[in-house]
Amino acid sequence: MNKQMKAMEAEQASLTGDHCLSCTSCMSSCPVMAATQAYHGPKLVGPAHGRLHFSQEDVENTLDYCSNCKSCDRTCPSGVAVSTLNMLQRAEYYRTHPHPRRDNMLAHGERMAKLVRSLPLGATCANLGMKIGKSLGIFQAMGIAGKRDMPAYASSSFRSLFRKLRQKPSKKKMVFYPGCFINDNEPEVGVAFVQVMQQNGYEVLLDEGFNCCGSPLVVTGYLEEAREHAMNNVQRILAWQSKGIPVLACCTSCSLMLKQEYTELFGEQEMQQSAANVYDAFEFLELLDGQGELNRSYSQAPRKLLYHVPCHLKAHGMGVPAARILQDVPGMELELADAGCCGISGNYGFKEDKYEISMQVGERLFSRIRGTQAQVISDCGTCRMQIRHGTGVQPCHPIQILAMAY
Repeated sequence: MNKQMKAMEAEQASLTGDHCLSCTSCMSSCPVMAATQAYHGPKLVGPAHGRLHFSQEDVENTLDYCSNCKSCDRTCPSGVAVSTLNMLQRAEYYRTHPHPRRDNMLAHGERMAKLVRSLPLGATCANLGMKIGKSLGIFQAMGIAGKRDMPAYASSSFRSLFRKLRQKPSKKKMVFYPGCFINDNEPEVGVAFVQVMQQNGYEVLLDEGFNCCGSPLVVTGYLEEAREHAMNNVQRILAWQSKGIPVLACCTSCSLMLKQEYTELFGEQEMQQSAANVYDAFEFLELLDGQGELNRSYSQAPRKLLYHVPCHLKAHGMGVPAARILQDVPGMELELADAGCCGISGNYGFKEDKYEISMQVGERLFSRIRGTQAQVISDCGTCRMQIRHGTGVQPCHPIQILAMAY
């Protein structure tokens, strides 16, 4: 095998399955297997079924249990992209089977948000409708967890707020990729990001042509739609790359899709090229710090922080750059929760049949949070939702803490 093929095999998930040794490392690290005996395990879903060509239709009947948290990928000694192989098998299943109504709704949050925001008082009406739908059991009848609140729409999207922000012009520019959750549900995170980048001498640009990263589509089996999103986003990233302007994201799941999962899923060379121009927000700030360019003119900010590190940040393999930066703020005390997966895994915990599993997976983290008076922080929007649901505590994004420190 030549060097080019080896490089491609390291990047594309479908070419890694043959390296599975059936060693059970993925099974021992799987939070879903720890919560239920119903799941046969990661290696039996993607690696086993993905590399064999059966003479008749054969479906692993626990295919839907994988949450795509990527714990298996991080522990595999052979470098098998187990979770992505599982997602490919899920997509293969839905080529010949109909999608549940529930999955259609959970996968297309961006489409629903655009419809909501096209109507007068759309966000207010949608939020009220979701509360009524929950109380009447409509969502539960559709297969959506009846005990869980759906994410509320912010009165104004980040894109609309961004147009009103006054920035100091700069020769140093970067493009912000807000993703669906920040744009439609927590625009204050995006505003804090702009404030931080302005403090560091950057003018923030917004590309209105970006789509949802495609993560909700991938985990529900809409792989061809996800490919369309990927190709659009990759072309836009490459266009910015040609101008020497990097693209930054605050959501670790979005940045993981843009930087890594596109190539694993689809294997296009352009995706590997565009990935080099994408950064997680704190990854970029840490690079500035290493070059002596990070603004360290912090105000005194006496505060205790408890940091839940999202699974998808761990999958980046970059450590915890937010923790390293915030620890240097005068008066800031930061401790890692170190309590495993929160359990929600994007839209996984919103499924009625997965709700109890998601709560059981998250219980260790919930117990850790209930015993602290610290401000809880996490980079992932759905992690923050799960923490709020499981503990009643209101967490925030680390970028909001850094913005306050300036």
